[in-house]
Amino acid sequence: MSTLKLSHLLAAALLLPFTLLPLHAQTAPPTWAEADTTRIVKDVQKKLARLTTFGVFDDLHFAIKGKTLVLSGSASRPILKSDAANAVKSIPGVESVDNQIEVLPNSPNDDRIRAGVYNTIYTAAQLRKYNANAGRLGRGLSVARMAGGITNDPPIGFHAIHIIVKNGNVTLRGAVLNEMDASMAQIRANSVFGVFSVTNEIGIEGASVVAK
Repeated sequence: MSTLKLSHLLAAALLLPFTLLPLHAQTAPPTWAEADTTRIVKDVQKKLARLTTFGVFDDLHFAIKGKTLVLSGSASRPILKSDAANAVKSIPGVESVDNQIEVLPNSPNDDRIRAGVYNTIYTAAQLRKYNANAGRLGRGLSVARMAGGITNDPPIGFHAIHIIVKNGNVTLRGAVLNEMDASMAQIRANSVFGVFSVTNEIGIEGASVVAK
């Protein structure tokens, strides 16, 4: 696989999805002009993707309702929820932020599952190309990781597949190059002891998106 092709995939995966929420015509609050909306969407995507507390065990989305940004998704650490809101609230034109990001339970079992799923996915020869650390944890056993597990000290760098764990249930999100890689990630996640279920929401580069 060429470096150029993978770089396009990684860039696309960093563009956090957004939704323009439907509004009732009689009560619809004013929103931005098209040019301002485009600018704000790009600014939000950039600011959220650059958060140092946003990592492989988190998932972020945002929507627009009038001149309000609605944040959603899952945060493995509480600090991400506040960091996300603080990052976007000062964008010119944004009047308010509705922060609906869910903070995932602080669970030793979920922490163990995150480590297990991470290792089994990103050490696979077929999948390590989707990880900036090429399948390695990258930082070894830091004090934070020894004290609080991998959730408190997640692997750094880009990861095309994000691993969301809640009460033993795993959701895989992100983007890969083909269906075979997406299926392989699901199979390997299912093999981790203690995992109750795996929901595969990994997208495929170049696949058409059908609006729901």
